[in-house]
Amino acid sequence: MVSEKIVSFQNKNKDLNQLAQQIITMLQQDGYKTQMTSSSPVGLVIQATKAGILRDIITADRAFTIMIGGDPNNFAIHIGIGKLIQNIAVAAVEALFLSALFLAVDIPEMLWTRHVENEILKKIIQIIG
Repeated sequence: MVSEKIVSFQNKNKDLNQLAQQIITMLQQDGYKTQMTSSSPVGLVIQATKAGILRDIITADRAFTIMIGGDPNNFAIHIGIGKLIQNIAVAAVEALFLSALFLAVDIPEMLWTRHVENEILKKIIQIIG
């Protein structure tokens, strides 16, 4: 089972770098550690992982991966759970094969992940307006 959502936006005239920074700020305010690359051929790639002892024990290698691609008036946001890539530049290359970033997880974790994914996506949509 692959976990990925794609939301497209048109006629929003958004600076995608600024949008990425706003998303990072929002995630950091919610207690996530983040990393980003802007050198990806498919767009901006952000990874966010929740800090904490339980997370470190259970899912130390998982992170939310958010990719923003397109132009200011026609862009898409891909969001899903994937393997935490220590070198985000590697994630940017792997983003060409986006589905490879997302892992199958067990059912309870998938349900929780979907819930958190939806909450993050709602906040991103509010940022975009």
